Amino acid sequence: MYDNLPNYHLGNLILILSAVAWAIAQIIKVIVQLVRYKKMDWRRIMASGGMPSSHSAFVCACAASTGMLYGFSSPLFAIAAVLAIVVMYDAANVRKAAGEQAKILNYMMDHWMEMKPAIFGKELKELLGHSPLQVIMGAILGVAIGLIGTSMI
Repeated sequence: MYDNLPNYHLGNLILILSAVAWAIAQIIKVIVQLVRYKKMDWRRIMASGGMPSSHSAFVCACAASTGMLYGFSSPLFAIAAVLAIVVMYDAANVRKAAGEQAKILNYMMDHWMEMKPAIFGKELKELLGHSPLQVIMGAILGVAIGLIGTSMI
């Protein structure tokens, strides 16, 4: 059915463009950290959370390139789009709420009056999710990479 697509010498173009979108988003996070806090933090290159959402960039590049290659009315695009929506919802809501809970728990542990039990020895990660703006910016980046990358073939 989709045998007329060109042979990609590097493998699956959709996966490649998705990975490129993720990598660019991660690099942008390091740059944003540098500009905002005047501090180079290479740990951000693999971290979740922050601007832009690499999760959104990844799934939106997948959906956009799938739509470009197989048609925006194809079942493959529908699956990719639904997956993108679920991932972006999770990034902006569920993981964001978990990060907010981590902030509260970290505050409670910092102000514990007595000796902390051993379970409180490690600080929880607070930067888990994304703001809606971060998700939107990641989505825009991903769609752009998907559309531009597939239009070059």
